[in-house]
Amino acid sequence: MGTIGTLDSVVILTYFGAVFGIAYWASRVRKQSSSDYFLAGRNLGWLVVGASLFASNIGSEHLIGLAGSGASGGMAVGHFEWLATLILLLLGWLFVPFYQRSGVTTMPEFLELRYNGASRTYLAVVSVVGYVLTKISVSLYAGGLIIGQLTGLSIWTSAAIIVVLTGIYTVAGGLRAVIYTDTMQAFTLIVGSAVLTILGLNAIGGWEGLQASVPPDFFSMWKPSNHPDFPWTGIIFGAPILGVWYWCTDQYIVQRVLAAKNIQVARSATLFAGALKILPVFIFVMPGIIAYGLYNNSAGNVGDLALVTLATDVLPAGLSGLFMAGLLAALMSSLSSVFNSCSTIISWDFYKKMKPEATEAQLITVGRIATVVLVILGLLWIPLMKNISSQLYIYLQSVQAYIAPPIAACFLLGIFIPKLNGKGAISALLSGAVLGFLRLVLELVHGRDHMGLAAGSLWAWVAEINFLHFAILLFVISSVILIGVSLATGPPRDEQVAELTYAGVRAGEARAGLAKAPMDAQTRTQVYLSVALAATIGVLWIIFA
Repeated sequence: MGTIGTLDSVVILTYFGAVFGIAYWASRVRKQSSSDYFLAGRNLGWLVVGASLFASNIGSEHLIGLAGSGASGGMAVGHFEWLATLILLLLGWLFVPFYQRSGVTTMPEFLELRYNGASRTYLAVVSVVGYVLTKISVSLYAGGLIIGQLTGLSIWTSAAIIVVLTGIYTVAGGLRAVIYTDTMQAFTLIVGSAVLTILGLNAIGGWEGLQASVPPDFFSMWKPSNHPDFPWTGIIFGAPILGVWYWCTDQYIVQRVLAAKNIQVARSATLFAGALKILPVFIFVMPGIIAYGLYNNSAGNVGDLALVTLATDVLPAGLSGLFMAGLLAALMSSLSSVFNSCSTIISWDFYKKMKPEATEAQLITVGRIATVVLVILGLLWIPLMKNISSQLYIYLQSVQAYIAPPIAACFLLGIFIPKLNGKGAISALLSGAVLGFLRLVLELVHGRDHMGLAAGSLWAWVAEINFLHFAILLFVISSVILIGVSLATGPPRDEQVAELTYAGVRAGEARAGLAKAPMDAQTRTQVYLSVALAATIGVLWIIFA
């Protein structure tokens, strides 16, 4: 677009006014306690928590990546969106009860309760480093690219403006400001993208025109097992492992359900977020497919700018501003979430661990300082981004996929197998990290042309294997190490099992003579909605088989 018209400017300024108005209100209503600053007083409703789960997940790099993948290969990338619906059900029904009952503030803290302090330190360090190197940097780069394309400002100026503005309200209002602004941002994001999709479909001649303009396999989500990006074996067995890590164990996401009033509210929030995750295939991936069909079937000329290119051509004044507000919403909600989550880990898992006597005011101050430092790191990173290749960005993102399986194994198996202990957990985590790093190094050495390692060698196989298949392999290896070392070194302490595993909870109820309570009306409704959501995903998979 390059320049912004008056009407578009009014829409964007109105959006900014609303965001900062909500953030100001949130900062005024919060109490001077660490619980309120980091977890919004653990008193939030299902609507705002569910909307925040959705908005935090959809960053600007997510938006352009989904549209770019849609332009390059069709709907297959949507598997990750629809799988998220099912994984969110797992979060609500399996993990939330343990998280809520334990009263933890962070995921590393939960690992310490279930295993040991070494596991907590590992996850805290990995989370903070991962957030800085991947989430913050890539969000800034992708956001600056898009906003610069739309406004005519340089990518560096655009990124600097966004990181400073987002940091201001995150520092001031804590998680309450983040979650309430996320609610408005989720609405803006959905409406703006939906309008773009509708107008794009109209421009290409409706659904029939779209089908006639792109290859038929663009609408087939299930790919053969040797597909380079989305093999059906990887989607069914590998993607859920990464999904469990991201949706059920990552502080960036789980902090939202920790802020819910109770287990029922948190579960309702996951159901709402799961329903919203059905939409991205139609409002984020579909515009990329439309762009492919509109521009002479030339995906190479569209690529990751598919979304912006389509918006440039089909959106009139005013709606362009709405679309840009949606992009800002994606960027700001993602950045504010990572700032807040990272500062929570720094305050709770590092500062409070070193100084258990720290006061509430000190914890809040450390959280604010940590957020400011993250903003400064983001600004310092901006000039360096131009020296980093797009290929390295892809590899940086893949780091998280390579460390996810051992983390997922420790959380998931830890709930079901009471004999797992801290020695097994830290052995699995460190071994998984080494194997993941090895894969990253081999991938860098081998290169995209697959010429760096001897063809047919074990090292070349490790470098070339699809990352979803690698996730399966790494999860199995990590699980074997976790179980084997635990069984060889003795059982955990009783308090590490009692309220943190299913067997422990059932044993406690049996000792107390508690009969199984009948299912109440709210829980029955949640069961029906969960079944309906799962069935909807199944039907969609059949339709787009």
